[in-house]
Amino acid sequence: MFATIEWKDDHVIMIDQRKLPARIEYLLCKKYQDVINAIKKMAIRGAPAIGIAAAMGLALGAISIKARTFEAFREKFKLLSDEMLLARPTAVNLRWAVERMSALVEMNSNKSPDEIKKILRLESEKVLSEDIEINKSIGKNGLALIPDRATILTHCNAGALATGGYGTALGVIRAGHEAGKLIDVLVDETRPWLQGLRLTAFELMEEGIPMHVIADNAAGLFMRRQKIDLVITGADRIAANGDVANKIGTYQVAVLAKENGIPFYIAAPLSTIDMTIRDGDDIPIEERDPCEITHMKSCTIGPKGVKALNPAFDITPAKYISGIITEKGIVRPPYKSEIKKLFSKEVHGSKFTVKKLQS
Repeated sequence: MFATIEWKDDHVIMIDQRKLPARIEYLLCKKYQDVINAIKKMAIRGAPAIGIAAAMGLALGAISIKARTFEAFREKFKLLSDEMLLARPTAVNLRWAVERMSALVEMNSNKSPDEIKKILRLESEKVLSEDIEINKSIGKNGLALIPDRATILTHCNAGALATGGYGTALGVIRAGHEAGKLIDVLVDETRPWLQGLRLTAFELMEEGIPMHVIADNAAGLFMRRQKIDLVITGADRIAANGDVANKIGTYQVAVLAKENGIPFYIAAPLSTIDMTIRDGDDIPIEERDPCEITHMKSCTIGPKGVKALNPAFDITPAKYISGIITEKGIVRPPYKSEIKKLFSKEVHGSKFTVKKLQS
């Protein structure tokens, strides 16, 4: 399997997902600004992958900091962190990674800037390796939800390309396939970037998992015909009450699933749960360039001068979600109280410590 993102010497390289599936091409990031641009321009996407990229981007930026004292280093690193936070607003994993790296700087105030630079590099590698293990745990925990023979609908891409490797929603599907379950996957094309058609289909075909792509507006028909057994998607941010921000179109899939009595599951690491957000109404929704709607690459597909609205995400209320599959287990309603059991606030900052999932 390909590596989504990794270090190569003192540079960060990542698959340029804009070029898939036509070709596998790697983007070389020599400066932290290159990583920020890659996040903004969708060369790398998916909440966990964005978090990893942010951690690596900050470690990369730290290399170029010229400072003799800790105070000078911290001041310049703060500027890098603030810039990184602005890359994309909805996926909370980016903020989580920035806070993790910033906290590490503070913890090593007794060390020289050169020592801190090495520590940050190692920490970014740890973020990557942890993510892969977390995804495998999510896959293992979600395995019991999949019947021995199942047709699963997924929306957008929550596979290896959206993470450090293995995937969240696709990690559960991959685990089922590896366990010998007879799985067929229906993949929403996921307009306007077509992450389902371009990326999820690519990953499933690489793994030899049976699949068919369907138009975004075809899901209801297949549900009504009882051709779908369950839905699994990823998430970009989960509020404290269980409301979920995910790729635009997720909400309507969840509503259709509820109407047709089909379980709808979210697969996401605990780092995607934002305990500072009360509910979905407080989650910022990224508004992207309308040209992503009106154009296909450089080709205009609408009438000249047509206006478009392009929110990148929507909010699925917790009442439509059957369960949230995490690395610590499956969280079920009532989400507000059950999610609370997972977390306890630390004394400083907005970082959270995971508690053992209550049975």
